[in-house]
Amino acid sequence: MVEPVRVGLMGTGVISDIYLTNAAKYAEIDIVACADLDVDRARQAAAKHGVARAYSPDDLLADPGVELVINLTIPRAHAEVGVATLAAGKHLYSEKPFTIEREDAARLLASAAERDLRVGSAPDTFLGGGLQTCRHLIDAGAIGQPVAATAFMTGHGPEGWHRNPAFFYQYGGGPLLDMGPYYLTALVNLMGPVRRVTGSARASFPERTIGSEPLKGQTIAVEVPTHVAAVLDFASGAIATLVTSFDVWAADLPRIEVYGATGSLSVPDPNQFGGPIRIHTAGAKDWSDAPLTFASAENSRGIGVADMAAAIRAGEPHRASGELAYHVLDIMASILDASESGRHIDIQSTCDRPAPLPEGLPDWAVRA
Repeated sequence: MVEPVRVGLMGTGVISDIYLTNAAKYAEIDIVACADLDVDRARQAAAKHGVARAYSPDDLLADPGVELVINLTIPRAHAEVGVATLAAGKHLYSEKPFTIEREDAARLLASAAERDLRVGSAPDTFLGGGLQTCRHLIDAGAIGQPVAATAFMTGHGPEGWHRNPAFFYQYGGGPLLDMGPYYLTALVNLMGPVRRVTGSARASFPERTIGSEPLKGQTIAVEVPTHVAAVLDFASGAIATLVTSFDVWAADLPRIEVYGATGSLSVPDPNQFGGPIRIHTAGAKDWSDAPLTFASAENSRGIGVADMAAAIRAGEPHRASGELAYHVLDIMASILDASESGRHIDIQSTCDRPAPLPEGLPDWAVRA
């Protein structure tokens, strides 16, 4: 049996619980330490999940037994923590968005290449059973060559449910940077890289009122666009429409639909690992349900880390790669640039379409 990669988890906020829970189910990784600026919080997470060591961030990076760091800090800290992780000689897997600025992401990729280290990033939902089934259907020609797609993420913002929602409306937040990575990663996985974008973005309201406890009634100044509409031209020739919004009270829109030469595919929520899939082929009278043909349809967050760890040991490419995450970040930043400049923006980055997972894998497996 291949030795698991020894992992340190940086940041023990809300999202850390599912990573720590799921890590125990993947043979490829072993979380040996966790860290937080609040060391007591790191100790609580370690005790809950049976992790051997709890640290400050600096002590985690100094631990020679940690090979790979999962960066779960807030988005504004992703670049700083990533630079320090690579400088410490450790592989890096970051939560989304990869970084806030393209220049920081490019610097991380260059630093990793210089040190012969790996960089990966969430989201890894595209490795779930729902989106992998859709990938298989498209690759098998079930709807013919994709020619277009639509993607909608509409809601009225996290201030109604999140316990501390201010950061969603500050620099590095907003619906595009917060939720766009799920939708764009799914589209790149299904249809390949993007070559050009245009878009419009605005902050519809100058402030938001928190409706959830413990800060109910407090207001948040809005610093970022809260409604973004974009058109994406893919290298393949396909064209997609993307809308992300925190300004919509109610909508009856699909999450993602892909339109091919011989049919249409309704894709499940890219923020989930499973979900319903429907297909409508040319000549059919109605949509039909398509069964999931891949595992990992439940919450499998961490599958991207496990795949990266397996790839490190095998010397193979990993799927939730830094190049993919940088391309998605480049797309998002270019959409906002297009809105400000009033023109199309050519995307300077590209990436390989991630390889699909093998068919027939059971849950909690990334290699046959």
